[in-house]
Amino acid sequence: MASSHDSSSPVGFGFSTAQFQQLVDDTLTLARQRGASDAAVAVSEGIGLSVSVRKGEVENVERNRDKSIGVTVFVGQRRGNASTSDFSRASLQQTVQAAYDIARYTAEDPAAGLPDEQDLVTPEQASRQLDLHHPWDLEAAAAAELARQAEDAALRTDRRITNSEGAGVSAQQGHFFAGNSRGFRGGYASSRHSLSVAPIAGKGKNMQRDYWYTSERDPADLADPAAVGRYAAERSLARLNSRKIPTCEVPVLFESPLAAGLLGAYVQATSGGSLYRKASFLLDSLGRRVMAPHLQIQEDPFIPKGKGSAPFDDEGVRTQARSILKNGEVQSYFLSSYSARKLGLRTTGHAGGSHNLRLSSTRTRAGDDLPAMLRKLHRGLFVVELIGQGVNYVTGDYSRGAAGFWVENGEIAYPVHEVTIAGALQDMFKGIVAVGADEYTTGSKTVGSILVDRMKVAGA
Repeated sequence: MASSHDSSSPVGFGFSTAQFQQLVDDTLTLARQRGASDAAVAVSEGIGLSVSVRKGEVENVERNRDKSIGVTVFVGQRRGNASTSDFSRASLQQTVQAAYDIARYTAEDPAAGLPDEQDLVTPEQASRQLDLHHPWDLEAAAAAELARQAEDAALRTDRRITNSEGAGVSAQQGHFFAGNSRGFRGGYASSRHSLSVAPIAGKGKNMQRDYWYTSERDPADLADPAAVGRYAAERSLARLNSRKIPTCEVPVLFESPLAAGLLGAYVQATSGGSLYRKASFLLDSLGRRVMAPHLQIQEDPFIPKGKGSAPFDDEGVRTQARSILKNGEVQSYFLSSYSARKLGLRTTGHAGGSHNLRLSSTRTRAGDDLPAMLRKLHRGLFVVELIGQGVNYVTGDYSRGAAGFWVENGEIAYPVHEVTIAGALQDMFKGIVAVGADEYTTGSKTVGSILVDRMKVAGA
């Protein structure tokens, strides 16, 4: 059912890579003719299928097919952007003209401009194969059947599974090609497929829901639908008869999928946009220890099938494996060319985001699975769901609604709901006492469960 294809011959698309490259070259020519001192162009196409079912019945079938070409024009240090989904020459001329007009009436920005040539990916590097494109030849009826299998398995797990919010299957693929007036050319195809289910346990005021999912570039790597359904049901069942707890200050263990959010908070705080706007609690942190000394963050953009893998960033700057955090000390920010210039630094190849981050600890041992992490927690709160967006990246204040389990003597005692956990990210990062071996990859971030030594838990 699944196969890998080189991006030179994208399968299922309306345009070939050669056609995209010609569109890029033609549009760059139009920009130069119009008077641009520099220009960048990116053209893309995406197709996909999403199907959802609830209680065995198909609820939605959505097919998407879209295409776009975006143009960035520089007139000195003035910049303008415009885009269109019409690839006709007349439309390309109008789009270039629109970008040029915007640039002419935009204030000069000393940081504006294409990446420096020495930072651009070479043609050899740009063509690096990372096994990112695995088309899924999936019809709506087959997708609905996979979703039903997951939902049916959840409903059959236990009589206390009384309802379902539904199950869904998504198959998406796309390809792009980009180039600029300084010689960069590159593009590739990629795919992303997923299956999810959200069962409901209990009745009335005692109802609880949870969910589980599987997401991969290659559909052959997706978890078995029945296994996803059963695990989602077990998660919902475990939360039945949840209690409130008194307000306290205790250690908190974040389940590995949620722990990726703490890594995401670190990325946000050390990203160029936050730093040059002075909207980060980690200003001027390069070379400083901001996490516990046993913690490391590594980045590897070249993991085959990795969800964050890429040979170059959104500007055509080459990516590279790097140490982001070493022994708790900041080794590198996440910078685009623009944010780097604003900070007087050099781009790190992060226009568009990070690439396959892994947070690890020198203290972690092979046996540090979830039961072992619960024993390390000993007495406190094990969090499996976070609610709301209560993170202030300027001050580091952290406050989120939460649900999970109260742990006594290293074992789960009972489920907990309607609590708020609060702290300061500065203290939370330095207070990470353990990272589990129960690693889970959420998007482009891989991390095990994270134990924070102390947080405020507001309960009943």
